Amino acid sequence: MSNTPNRELITIDGKNVVLQRDTSPMINGGILEFAEALRLFNIFDEKFQPSNFGLADGKPLRMYDGKTVKIDLSKRSKEDMGFWHRNADAHEIIFCVKGALRWETEMGERIVRPGDMLLIPRGIAHRSALCDESDDENVLVELKISEEIKYVAEGD
Repeated sequence: MSNTPNRELITIDGKNVVLQRDTSPMINGGILEFAEALRLFNIFDEKFQPSNFGLADGKPLRMYDGKTVKIDLSKRSKEDMGFWHRNADAHEIIFCVKGALRWETEMGERIVRPGDMLLIPRGIAHRSALCDESDDENVLVELKISEEIKYVAEGD
């Protein structure tokens, strides 16, 4: 182990409190309860197969469910959504992990590719469709956020 001090940032109300620690936060007496809070899983594992894999009207697989945020895993493979969807309860943020899909919305059309993030505002009708860049398995992580959100990143 190194004797180099550890720098730790604690974010409180959007501001960082910076601490210098003589030891690593990993040095502790062990995890006595709720060790499963630090959870790692592979979204490509076959056990995480939502019903929308082969059917456009199937559902994404709910992975986490909170009061204002829900996280779904979506895998689309064979069919376009033949219907429009409008989420009146939440904004939807779509992260493309694998493959590509064309998203048609009332506000325009976008193709999402791996690494892309698409925000579909609450109440906007949308649907996904396969495109030339689609894969045999197109994997998305979808966040449904019911509280108001504001874009704060610099640039586009």
